[in-house]
Amino acid sequence: MARRGGRVVRTPADRKPRRPEARPASRPRRDTDRWVDEGPVPTSPPPTRARKRPGRGRSARRPSLPADVAADLARAASPGRAAKLGVQLQEAAGAYDAERYDEARRLLQPLAAAAPNVAAVRELLGLAAYRMGRWRQAVTELEAAEELTDSVEQHPVLADAHRALGHADAVERLWDELRRGGVGVEVLTEGRIVTAGARADRGDLRSAIALLEAGPVEVRRPREHHLRLWYALAALYEGAGDLPRARALLRRLVAEEPGFADAATRLAGLG
Repeated sequence: MARRGGRVVRTPADRKPRRPEARPASRPRRDTDRWVDEGPVPTSPPPTRARKRPGRGRSARRPSLPADVAADLARAASPGRAAKLGVQLQEAAGAYDAERYDEARRLLQPLAAAAPNVAAVRELLGLAAYRMGRWRQAVTELEAAEELTDSVEQHPVLADAHRALGHADAVERLWDELRRGGVGVEVLTEGRIVTAGARADRGDLRSAIALLEAGPVEVRRPREHHLRLWYALAALYEGAGDLPRARALLRRLVAEEPGFADAATRLAGLG
């Protein structure tokens, strides 16, 4: 069983791959570490903002570290040094929660060097790097964190970083591991969206659409990950020229959540 501890920050938004608001249906491989927006057709919605957790404001009292994280730090350094590292980790977590990703990354990089076997440090650094579009660093840190925890919960984020780097084989490998990993439907759906987007990047719209259609599309009480799936599938229908299906799915989305991303604007644009 995968160890589920080791996390200082855990918000649903961490599992929602963060990409530019517009993405083309296909894109050549890029070896750069930054993603450049090149087209008008998004294949997934922009991420929601991470919800602020109680007690994480600047004036709030700093919460205690989770017991397993404190234990990992204690094994990594002397008692005095471990306490200082713990304070720095809490500061980084607060910066991340407040969406100050550059500050979080600056705090975490020396922490990762001092305590490379602390999964919470490596995971949070990977997430901060991902939020900043530093794909290679995100891959390095998230892979290290998952190896330390024997977990696949950050596979969707890791896959999206590989997608940004044009690593199609890595995206497919991660999807295969994710669907066999016993994760919840929310995480699995995010992985499905990323993998479909990567297939669309390669021009394989048929396979991308089939992958999303095999997901939880027909639900009576949709949650946010269902809405994200609808948005991504509508974008692929649009990219494939199937405008009636794109319109129908966007209508469902807007009826359920009128303010979801730019769905209403896109629906209006389809006529």
